[in-house]
Amino acid sequence: MKTKNLNTIIVLGLIATVGILIAQLLWTREAFTVEEQKFSQKTHVALLEVVKKLYKSSNSELPVNNPIQKVANDYYIVNVENDFQPDILEYYLKSEFAKFNINTDYEYAMYNCESDEMVYGNYISVSNKKSDKKDVYFPKHENLVYYFAVRFPNETSYLLSSLRFWLFLSFALIVVMLIYVYSIYTIIQQKKYSELQRDFINNMTHEFKTPLSSILLASSYLNKQESIQKDEKLEKYTEIIINQSKKLNSHIEQILNIAKSDNEPMKMKITAINVVPVIKDVIDNLQLKKPELKVTIFAQKEFIVQADEFHFTNIIYNLLDNSIKYCEENPEINITITENNNQIQLDFSDNGIGVSNKNINFIFDKFYRIPSTKSNEVNGFGLGLYYVKKICTQHKWKIFATNNNNKGITVSIVIPK
Repeated sequence: MKTKNLNTIIVLGLIATVGILIAQLLWTREAFTVEEQKFSQKTHVALLEVVKKLYKSSNSELPVNNPIQKVANDYYIVNVENDFQPDILEYYLKSEFAKFNINTDYEYAMYNCESDEMVYGNYISVSNKKSDKKDVYFPKHENLVYYFAVRFPNETSYLLSSLRFWLFLSFALIVVMLIYVYSIYTIIQQKKYSELQRDFINNMTHEFKTPLSSILLASSYLNKQESIQKDEKLEKYTEIIINQSKKLNSHIEQILNIAKSDNEPMKMKITAINVVPVIKDVIDNLQLKKPELKVTIFAQKEFIVQADEFHFTNIIYNLLDNSIKYCEENPEINITITENNNQIQLDFSDNGIGVSNKNINFIFDKFYRIPSTKSNEVNGFGLGLYYVKKICTQHKWKIFATNNNNKGITVSIVIPK
């Protein structure tokens, strides 16, 4: 994906997430305001019913003006203009608050004419837990004689508890946003490291190819000289230089191809391929270098797959070559080809040194080499199996590795028909 497109997606995603979060917080705030208004209305009606019952018990007429004043969000003053008993008031408060489903703690106090101050009445807990009397200050209201005050100390937490869903949703959105920001940061860092790695590989390989071409050219010219051909040792040394230079050049080409394929998919020419003959051709080529190599193919019939012949041949070669490299005795490889559930499966089982269970999942990673004495002896960059995995992925095949019971590993390729 181009950097410009990636940046656009990141910015749009961030704007969308922030917008949703802001909208959610605004909705939560609006919902809290609505709940606060509903609570205030219920409290107002409930206190009005308390006043009616107080007047009814004293056979007095109701006042014309509204006797209830909301001094603060959690503090109400009720003017009754008549004397009343604290026990009766508490009973009416409990019954009316329960009737209107006001399920939060509250406290009330009454004005005492004799002492000219508010006298603490009681603290009512909806949890029915006994609580000690608290010294809570109720401010005195001027110009009123017979009145009482009610305070809801836990009103905010009570209202928030009724908005649990909204609060949970807001919290979830904040978590999602944090995860999104962290993911974007990780993607950017990985992209940055990937670009640095790719640039380094490209620069390194191109810098190597120029002097290597000169070495190959000079050594090939040197090998044709009469004086070199007459001297057996010198001819052997020049051949070593040429062979090793060609080997190094092959490694560099492989690195360049892998680096190039990371930017764009490799071009494929898909054709119908007879699997067994291709495998036999690769085995014949490998046995020229390793005559003691023993490969057995188990296939009950001919198997045809749709694949790029060049890359498919390279897959077979890389898997067999790996089995040869990482074997401390005469390599023996069994290739089993089976068909089930409309799939063809190729299993490459060897008698090599094997891979520990903790490392086997990493063998297809780029530049990964298993830390062992044998790995230090074998030349390579850890790109062979990465290339195999990449080609299988591009063909939409599955590839995985498992340890054998005795020794070695089995690499399996699953090809849909």
